[in-house]
Amino acid sequence: MAQDGTFITFSNVDLSRGNEKLFSNLDIEIRERRVGIIGNNGSGKSSFLRLVNGLLLPDAGSVNVCGLDTCKDRNALPALAGFLFQNPDHQIVFPTVAEEIAFVLRERRVGAREAREAAVQLLAAHGHADWADRPVHQLSDGQKQLVCILAVTIGSPRVLLLDEPFSSLDLPTRHDLLMRLDMMPQLLVMASHDLDLLAGFDRVIWFEKGAIRGDGAPAKVIRDYRASFATMLEPLRIAAQ
Repeated sequence: MAQDGTFITFSNVDLSRGNEKLFSNLDIEIRERRVGIIGNNGSGKSSFLRLVNGLLLPDAGSVNVCGLDTCKDRNALPALAGFLFQNPDHQIVFPTVAEEIAFVLRERRVGAREAREAAVQLLAAHGHADWADRPVHQLSDGQKQLVCILAVTIGSPRVLLLDEPFSSLDLPTRHDLLMRLDMMPQLLVMASHDLDLLAGFDRVIWFEKGAIRGDGAPAKVIRDYRASFATMLEPLRIAAQ
């Protein structure tokens, strides 16, 4: 379970994107420490994550994160729920590693020297103190993604939201970053098409067309998800014979 008082609750949530109704009366509660979100493209995974941190607001119903309503308390959400984008280049805004990591603290009016020291200490804890003044553009994709993770976690959010964060990384780098994330205390919710990475999570939720198709132990939900593809592809297999 996540640390006490850390939870995500959706109550009768409706959400439309343009003229399309995506979620209708969505009810779900998350208290587990590691939760995976799966589903086909367009199934609602990214929208679900964005509802948690207030990037999207429900048309009806409510989303509550650790006691805060995402509509009423939207300004407080960035400090509570850190968001990691799929592409680190969409998240990084500063030229050097230390500046990028220190930014969250600077936003909270921590002094420049103190914020930098905290960033360097965090880098050192992960074995990369020598990155502090390194230009971000010189880093590999995996290194950039680690910088983004550190930039999000330095503010000590209670929830981490990851939207396909490892899709462009090779397998060793994915597992290295996942191991680092697993050592962090936050409640973590990760949307991913890499089903093997989610096998060790506490819970997996499968979205299909905005509805929950499966929810529970990773082994069962992932097995059912794979089986749905086999059923869908069977007519094509027969036609190809």
